Amino acid sequence: MSSRPVLKPSVVQIALRDLAQTRRAWRLWSLLGWLEIRQRYARSKLGPFWLTISTGVLVATLGVVYGTLMGQKLSGYLPIVAIGLVAWTLFSAAVNEGAMAYINSANYIRQAQTPRLVYVFQVVWRNLVIFAHNAVIVLVVLLLFGVHDWRALPLFLPGLALFVLNATWIAMAVGLLSARFRDLPQIIAALLQVAFYVTPILFRGDMLPARAQWIVRFNPLGYWVDLVREPLMGVFPSALAWTVGGGAALAGWAAALALTGRYHRRIPYWI
Repeated sequence: MSSRPVLKPSVVQIALRDLAQTRRAWRLWSLLGWLEIRQRYARSKLGPFWLTISTGVLVATLGVVYGTLMGQKLSGYLPIVAIGLVAWTLFSAAVNEGAMAYINSANYIRQAQTPRLVYVFQVVWRNLVIFAHNAVIVLVVLLLFGVHDWRALPLFLPGLALFVLNATWIAMAVGLLSARFRDLPQIIAALLQVAFYVTPILFRGDMLPARAQWIVRFNPLGYWVDLVREPLMGVFPSALAWTVGGGAALAGWAAALALTGRYHRRIPYWI
């Protein structure tokens, strides 16, 4: 009697299984992320609110300086800077720290059998907690200067969800690639610095002259930031912004999961 051949799981099945196990282990990665924040600010009276204070000072300084240089009214310009900078801090930190997710968790990966994506989700969750602290700045600015149209405000949540989904798949991809190529985290940090200046964070696309509109038009990061900022400014995000955000999330997650399924067994050897 011949035995039936054992079928190996496909790359997609491996990735989806790891993702499902990570989802079920939400207590683990949320606890690890929270403990890392507590450890980072141990014995500090203000804790993570030190980041809120420093970000608030930066928002006020950049708002006044760049608003004056660009001839913008503070009441209209400061909310742009506050929301853009807080959103960018979440994105850049998730990607930068995501690049080191597997490297920094080498001891856990070698010693415990845990889903690989736990360590990426830990990074994203930790930065979402910090984002919640920094959101106090946005709340204060909006209370001071008001929202022009409250009808757009409910779109903030789906916009933020797409923003975080895009940051997460990038963190998944660069975390895996950085475990193999150790120079990549430095390259990513440098690229994010450049991206900060060419992405509409300290400005809006309509502030640029017509000849410079291509900087925003061909920059997907600008559309992602708009999904978070525009609803809080009382503006409905464009259909193009939703299309770019949703399309990038679908394609990016498919690619990141394919990478995870293909190479996740090699991570312990790479680190």
